[in-house]
Amino acid sequence: MHLRRLSLTDFRSYAEADLALEPGVTTFVGSNGQGKTNLVEAAGYLATFGSHRVATDAPLIRQGADRAILRAVISTAGRDSLLEIEINPGRANRIRLNKAPTRPRDALGVLRCVLFAPEDIAVVKGDPDQRRRYLDDLLVALRPRYAAIRTEYERVLRQRTALLKSARASGAVPRETLDVWDDHLVTSGAQLTAGRLRLVEELRAAVASSYSAVSGTERDTGLQYRMSAHSAREGGSGRGDGEVSAGADPPPDTEKLAGILREALALRRRAELDRAVCLVGPHRDELELSIGGLPARGYASHGESWSMALALRLAAYQLLRAAGEDPVLMLDDVFAELDSDRRERLAELVADAEQVLVTVAVPQDVPGGLTGARFRVAEGKVTSA
Repeated sequence: MHLRRLSLTDFRSYAEADLALEPGVTTFVGSNGQGKTNLVEAAGYLATFGSHRVATDAPLIRQGADRAILRAVISTAGRDSLLEIEINPGRANRIRLNKAPTRPRDALGVLRCVLFAPEDIAVVKGDPDQRRRYLDDLLVALRPRYAAIRTEYERVLRQRTALLKSARASGAVPRETLDVWDDHLVTSGAQLTAGRLRLVEELRAAVASSYSAVSGTERDTGLQYRMSAHSAREGGSGRGDGEVSAGADPPPDTEKLAGILREALALRRRAELDRAVCLVGPHRDELELSIGGLPARGYASHGESWSMALALRLAAYQLLRAAGEDPVLMLDDVFAELDSDRRERLAELVADAEQVLVTVAVPQDVPGGLTGARFRVAEGKVTSA
């Protein structure tokens, strides 16, 4: 799979941009703030219908414009597809596949990509929501049906939270209504949790091998999924500082997970009503990462944290590659964050990808093993270098 053409209208800093791309390595060179990252962000948006940099669409629209349009021609096994997205802040976005209107769920997977970015360090060092997003984004990329499950869970969570806030404000507890929303949360939450658990199991070996490859060291790595519902049943996290949780992940059995969620909701209902927040569910679960038996968050060095962040992205690439066509690899200002050894090892690991898009501030940051087409980016314009 590779991008043959990428066109932008009123996206970020670009009034217009139209790039013809080829398989292999393409490098975009330019000083900071010139629009390099905007290009890979646009490609990522076409793959996921979301930005890796912002949570809402409004910042994606060029100042003075009321909408942005992204177009891509994607070549897969010699067959081209045209994907178009009209981004409308505050209104529904419009998606067309081969010029026919379509739903987002039906266009997911037309373009698949794995993006390496400086923000990836937050997946290791940041709050649990960063690791949950990593799992969910990869889960949807691998199995697009989970997009609908994820959306449904988020809808239920919003509605249930609104009900809890209303109950606290009024002092009245609508138990029957809350029971209904509990059922909805259990149904979609158990499905989402089961998908995450299966994915974690698939990731373990890939992360371990990728960590060794990119770091050049043999260190034990671990991934463990902790359910907030289990913590609710145990009366706490069950952990001491500096310890990685013992025990295996719960089985990815939807019925058993539904039972765990339902029991935890009953146990925490009083606390939820008092605090007017949902305390149990996938939105409060944690993916624990460990290196050498210690939690990566708070204990790993800067180099170890970067190796783990890269290993997570490389593992995602391996799983997507094994599932079908090679995804497009995008390396956004990553080499500037790495020492020379990690640069060279990462370049070796991605050099055989069908298409690699690289952004750098200076050409010297690109390892020698990644050569190909080169563009210069300056003041919102892209020209051949």
